[in-house]
Amino acid sequence: MFAEMRLSITIIVALSQHFIFIYAKDGYCFGKDTERTQTRHFTSKTAYQIIKAKDTGRQYLVPGCKPVKIWIFHRHGTRLPTKTTIKAAPRLDILREEIVKNYRKPANNSLCPEDFNALAMWKWNTSISIDQEEFLTTQGYEDLRGTAKTYQRYYSGVLTKHYSNTYYKFRHTDTQRTTESFKAFAEGLFGSNNDVKAEPIPELDLLLRPYDYCQSWRSHDYSGVESENYKFKHSLIWNETIADISKRLGFEYTLDVSDVQLMWDMCRYEQAWQVDRTSVWCAAFLPHQVDILEYEDDIKYFYKLGYGYEENFRINCRVVQDMLTHLNDKIGPNVVAYFAHSSGIQTLITALGIAKDKIPLTSINYNRRDRLWKTSHLDPFASNFLAVKYECNRTSPENEKVIFLLNQNVVDLDWCNVGLCSWSEVLERYRTLYTADCNSYFCAGSGAACSLRSIYVFSLALMFVIIYI
Repeated sequence: MFAEMRLSITIIVALSQHFIFIYAKDGYCFGKDTERTQTRHFTSKTAYQIIKAKDTGRQYLVPGCKPVKIWIFHRHGTRLPTKTTIKAAPRLDILREEIVKNYRKPANNSLCPEDFNALAMWKWNTSISIDQEEFLTTQGYEDLRGTAKTYQRYYSGVLTKHYSNTYYKFRHTDTQRTTESFKAFAEGLFGSNNDVKAEPIPELDLLLRPYDYCQSWRSHDYSGVESENYKFKHSLIWNETIADISKRLGFEYTLDVSDVQLMWDMCRYEQAWQVDRTSVWCAAFLPHQVDILEYEDDIKYFYKLGYGYEENFRINCRVVQDMLTHLNDKIGPNVVAYFAHSSGIQTLITALGIAKDKIPLTSINYNRRDRLWKTSHLDPFASNFLAVKYECNRTSPENEKVIFLLNQNVVDLDWCNVGLCSWSEVLERYRTLYTADCNSYFCAGSGAACSLRSIYVFSLALMFVIIYI
């Protein structure tokens, strides 16, 4: 027995010395990196706690003004993977075993001992089954409970601790993750023993899921052979990145992109599930490689949900109208809060002209450092957009102001004064959406108005094929 222990210790020491030598060649160790700045670049799977604004309170103060109304659009919190990813996850156990075998060979491997040992011990959590696909996680619940508490702390005069269904209006989509996110947010505001009720979910949810009822939007090709996303995924920099990741993990051949994507997804999910810990799969990627993976996701979203497709300006017509109508109304409710999805947040940002680049994202300008469209910052898990209406102590007609907040950051639109916008200017800037007939305007890409009847017929087919984004 003792002989076996001595032999094991000898092997471990020898192995550690071997990896220390290799680590000196590579120069990076995720397990020893105390900054891990790449975790701030995980696109729509970025952890909210990592990306949210620093909670100083200064961004909520407007001298001489009093907040009177709040409108909130909140993405659900951190969730479990999709059915496709859950089904593919056992493949990671195979990849892990292959990586361990690779490191038994005298090859130019680059993982440090900390990263290698953590990866060697990793196992997929088989308790995560496909019937739990995209369910809200414990961290996701805390994400929403936390944002409610934060905003209530600084807007206590509006986000009161007393619930009334005439003062507050809540609504969510028909998914487990948005339902639980709403409950978490309500708990953050009113405590665990509350009797808060959300508005009924309509059969046709044209407000929070308009994209489900617009055929032209659903069928637009944002990743086909002519797309910028496709071109980027067939570029030299992309191919070199996939090859370098494979080589760093000890493979003598280039992994399939699907394998790299699976490791990338698990890295991001696990990091978001437990913010105070690290995912061993994140060690597979050097920081500059994460930049490439981030850009691929960003360019996809840019053309799917952002400024790269004209219909994205119109698809959220009803939500923008709802926000403006609520803030313009002198009566209740004082607080409106919706809980929805990534598609809703990103198309809302697009409709309002937030984070709009002068130069579109393309397959050849990935190395721009000044681009504004970064979904890691715009739409992490639990991303949230707030519009806060203020009444100010001024005699001029401009005594009504608005501040827009995105993930607790003040949105600094170029026609506002350091984020403080004139209400009359807001109405003028968004007049097209405010006055539009959304029944036809939101889905005009097909060249013909989308009538309510056609929406209803289309929805019958969607009963069997709806995809929650």
